[in-house]
Amino acid sequence: MKKITAFMAAAVLSIGDFSPALAKKIHTIGDSTMANYDENATVTRGWCQYLQQFLEGIEVNNRGKNGASSKSFYEEASFWTSVKKQMEAGDIVLIQFAHNDEKTQGMDGDEVKAYYKSIGETAQANATDYRGTCPNTTYKEYLRKYVKETRDAGCTPILVGGICRMYFSGNTIRRNGRHDLGDSFSIVTTDGIKTGQKVASSDHSMDYPYQMKLVAEEMNVPYVDLTSATADLYLSYGDQDCHSILGDGDGSTHLSATGAALIARRFVQLCQEQGLLSEYINLSSELSVTPDNADLGQGYKGQSMTKEFMVSGFDLTPSSGNVTITTTGNVLVSTDQQNWTESATMTYNGGTLIQRFYAKMAIAENGVNTALVKIKAGDKQIEIPVSVTGVELTGGTEFSAYWRLESDDNCVTEGPVSIIPESWHGMVLQRYSNPNANTIWPDYTGFDATRKTQRNVIEGEKWPEGEIDEVSTRYIEFGITAPEGTELNIDEISYFCCGCGGNGMCLHVWYSTEDDFSNAQLIFSMTKMPANNMQDGKIQPVVKLQPNQSARLRFYPWYNGSATGKTLCLSDIKFHGYASATDISGVENVAEASEGTTYLTLQGIAVENPAEGGVYIKCERRADGTLTTSKVRM
Repeated sequence: MKKITAFMAAAVLSIGDFSPALAKKIHTIGDSTMANYDENATVTRGWCQYLQQFLEGIEVNNRGKNGASSKSFYEEASFWTSVKKQMEAGDIVLIQFAHNDEKTQGMDGDEVKAYYKSIGETAQANATDYRGTCPNTTYKEYLRKYVKETRDAGCTPILVGGICRMYFSGNTIRRNGRHDLGDSFSIVTTDGIKTGQKVASSDHSMDYPYQMKLVAEEMNVPYVDLTSATADLYLSYGDQDCHSILGDGDGSTHLSATGAALIARRFVQLCQEQGLLSEYINLSSELSVTPDNADLGQGYKGQSMTKEFMVSGFDLTPSSGNVTITTTGNVLVSTDQQNWTESATMTYNGGTLIQRFYAKMAIAENGVNTALVKIKAGDKQIEIPVSVTGVELTGGTEFSAYWRLESDDNCVTEGPVSIIPESWHGMVLQRYSNPNANTIWPDYTGFDATRKTQRNVIEGEKWPEGEIDEVSTRYIEFGITAPEGTELNIDEISYFCCGCGGNGMCLHVWYSTEDDFSNAQLIFSMTKMPANNMQDGKIQPVVKLQPNQSARLRFYPWYNGSATGKTLCLSDIKFHGYASATDISGVENVAEASEGTTYLTLQGIAVENPAEGGVYIKCERRADGTLTTSKVRM
């Protein structure tokens, strides 16, 4: 694509033509099929997790969100608003919505709620999922908002048709798999809600991707038909292989690493065919590894950190062969996360390789630990530097916030920490009791089935049918806040959870250090949880909270199929770490310190016998009235 000046680029962007001359980042907004997933929490992947592999010279900021519709991503503050804060003039925004817009069978969720309220069906109104949009009205309205506000920010929008669901019917993908509800949809009329409506295949009024394309034409926006492309991809594999190879093994919507990588590559191919992102495209057929330089993050001495790698190659010669992986340094590799060794082998056929492996590195010492992973196929070898940083929490005052959840939601705190009380959103507390006489706890706990837990249920107690992912407005939250003048270093977030009443409870657990819960980290993902089988959710993150900053932990449950009264059981929620003073100015009691030496806690509370190893404010008042203060560790 011809380069143009910054002035001309801005002018072109203002009228909607595509030019990436100023682009620094690609921001991707959409649903769970795009989203990032923690490889240690789930096998599910979003296709935008692998988009960076096929682009160079531009950064991918993947903000796909589980459960998001075009409406919810726009209306809920932690999503679109937070993305706009990250956008800079010239950036590109990929917009893909459809899956969760279908939540109310083609009707607008707010319209359905209003209808039920108008006839006095309050419970039904409350149970209605507001995320749903109508493809030919509210869906288009929200797409227009994204396009306009993207352009207002000096950025370029690209509309992307939602990837298909794996809904096979012989040698085709059914209409609803392509996000066309024309075979069965509902409408709100003056006579009530009519279900089971149908229109001819030539009628695209209930076809989300088609309606997106109309918006693209109307507003002169590039449109990438990933819907048709994924339908073709799925059909090329066939029903069984499509589900087993491209799918994550849980339903017909979400992707495996292989499926996500293939779709990311196909998206970039489509862009290349349309002259989009041309200067950033990297579709090399040679063997490649992502990431090509791996920082496994921070951890504590003795802890092991894990990273997923994707190895890909297309049109490889010879067409069949082996790829060997070897290591040097304190790192092990695995292809299944079960068997860890210093070497591994992967086999490919048909000239195509798309496989993943994992590297695990134990932190032997504080500071930066380095190692090397080598990938070899034939005469080609790739070396991947691997590093992990050991962190030591020295000094400070130990703190913890602990919700036992046996008979109430009280929190017991130790040390300098403030709590965010437990809160319910779209969920209610049912009662405190033992989940079941056959409840199984991890052996190391020593707990038995008599141990009571907190049992929580959806508002109205009826779990709706058809949910395959979390609902952004339905969650239970706990949190902590760093007090004024205090820095908190979190080294543990832990909890126990299980479903009770059936094996259909599903759960995502996230934490975030943002008040609007943006940029959250997924730390637990489980579908169809075995009933009454308590899951240990302990993690050891390296998280630093500045004064007045909070960390929030959220549990997002849903149920596999329609059910009544099924509960999510929670127990032993805990935050732990060490606190240190950042600023002692303005601490109460300092001015009242008497002559001599006084020790205060980080919150300014005088103590007679400072504990060994604790951090305190030492106040020394001289006879002339002058006062000196310092932070000390006993």
